[in-house]
Amino acid sequence: MNKQSEQPWKQSYPPGLEWELQAIDQPAHSIFEKSARQYPERPCLDFLGAKYTYAEIARLIDRFARGLQDTGVKKGERIGLCLPNSPYYVIAYFAALKIGAIVVNFNILYTAREIAQQIDDSRVKLVITLDLKFIFNKIRPALDDKSIEAIIYCPLAEALPPVKKYLLKYFRFYQFVHPAPAGNLFSYAQMISSDKAPDRVNINPSEDIALFQYTGGTTGMPKAAMLTHSNLVSNTEQVNLWLQQGDKLEGQERFLAVLPFFHVFSMTVAMNLGLRFGAEIYLLPRFEIKQCLQTLSENGITVFPGVPSIFNAINRYPKRKNYDLSALRYGISGGAALPAEVKQEFEASTHCLLVEGYGLSEASPVITCNPAHNAGKTGSIGLPLPGTRVEFRAIDDINKTEVPGEIGQLLAKGPQVMQGYWNRAEDNAKTLLDDKWLSTGDVGYMDAEGYIFLTDRLKDIIITNGYNVYPRHIEEAFYQHADVEEVIAVGVPDEDKGEVPKVFVKLKSGRNTSDRELLEFVEDKLNPIEIPDSIEIRDELPLTLIGKPSKKALLEEVAKQEEATKQTKEEDKS
Repeated sequence: MNKQSEQPWKQSYPPGLEWELQAIDQPAHSIFEKSARQYPERPCLDFLGAKYTYAEIARLIDRFARGLQDTGVKKGERIGLCLPNSPYYVIAYFAALKIGAIVVNFNILYTAREIAQQIDDSRVKLVITLDLKFIFNKIRPALDDKSIEAIIYCPLAEALPPVKKYLLKYFRFYQFVHPAPAGNLFSYAQMISSDKAPDRVNINPSEDIALFQYTGGTTGMPKAAMLTHSNLVSNTEQVNLWLQQGDKLEGQERFLAVLPFFHVFSMTVAMNLGLRFGAEIYLLPRFEIKQCLQTLSENGITVFPGVPSIFNAINRYPKRKNYDLSALRYGISGGAALPAEVKQEFEASTHCLLVEGYGLSEASPVITCNPAHNAGKTGSIGLPLPGTRVEFRAIDDINKTEVPGEIGQLLAKGPQVMQGYWNRAEDNAKTLLDDKWLSTGDVGYMDAEGYIFLTDRLKDIIITNGYNVYPRHIEEAFYQHADVEEVIAVGVPDEDKGEVPKVFVKLKSGRNTSDRELLEFVEDKLNPIEIPDSIEIRDELPLTLIGKPSKKALLEEVAKQEEATKQTKEEDKS
């Protein structure tokens, strides 16, 4: 087999971009510091109207790093960040990395039980959070039972412009905690009170862990992917090189960060990449359609990372045409499959390029992306990033490599791939194969030009009468119907066939297509074993915390219904 057939993506690479790339052995805080030196007076962050320059954020990072060291944080100790998108997240993240601590991201929407489980698993020394009751009060029990040594609380109002600060403090007073600083409760002001430079810490980028990024936990307890400094820097540079081919304007871009930084896609593609660009990043603490469109329109946002549900929401918004999105040059979609109809409609209405990428927490996260210099291929997750190898192995034999065009399970290898899971030897053996190939759990194929197409998650495949049925193929057929807004296909138990497909559909506003009409529409687009056994139309479909369709939630519903049916049958027999 020649090199071209082994690595067919090379023939499709953007002109002038070399595929070969070695791991970049630099500490992760260098991502920010390079731009801070180059663009000290350029706006760095905008938080609901409050602006900070690169020089100001650099100074606050150094002060916070000093504060962490003064509280006793040492290299290798774990620091929890339970923060929404805000200047505090950026400051705490890079301050912790600068002193060699390990950042542990916490989802602010987790329950107190879930937060306690992650604290116990990660063994964090302290947690940095906001003074909002709904977050702070879920962390405080861990301090009381000595699971953590300290909490650092940051005042939300102090990060806002004067008018918003006043309104928040005086009209939402009841939503905040007001703790007095104590031996194990530190205020943000205390942390930045010293102007003494932080002590220099020697970091080995290829070995030292920078981040514990917990996976979504679709099965069992979430696991912490251990990402090194080199993993984070390399992945940021891989995406940077990729987007350079699309006429990137370094030092002039304006990013919108509405996806939470505690999610690895946003952390890398919105925060780290934006800072690497020397961009101004507009921070929104949550997605709200009107606020999002106003921010895009009023500030001339040029780069917009998002998930398909956000781009679809913009497509569907009745007053979309009231907002000027002409400055937008790139949308970057990740986190879930991007339906072709969503991509086409968003590009047609905004005249920007919406590129789909693919990755997972275990790879920092980006593995592939469609080219930024052209449209790529519809339905594809793109080409492997520089320095990244992708192979497809047989579904029933992980050691057999499939040729282009054959469906298999996707494996990836590159400088962005994790060191392993924290304290999960058995999972590491299943996920990190010989020579550090990462088994992604996704199924798909590579075409002759090196473009990669996913058909499904390995665990989501529906096995009907011994045949593999791919839910994504079913979903794409339904998305072709003009009345369909969202689709989720899952496998449900069947006594005769083992499993059969069931489809859940959300229709566009004001549409009233029936399940029978939908079935008739897809009959010539699916083969007989793919035809769903049933279709359920709902007003809303469940989403994950970042807006991805949640098959897990629907499968849990199906399991409960099956259990209830089984119990009813047993009661009838008795």
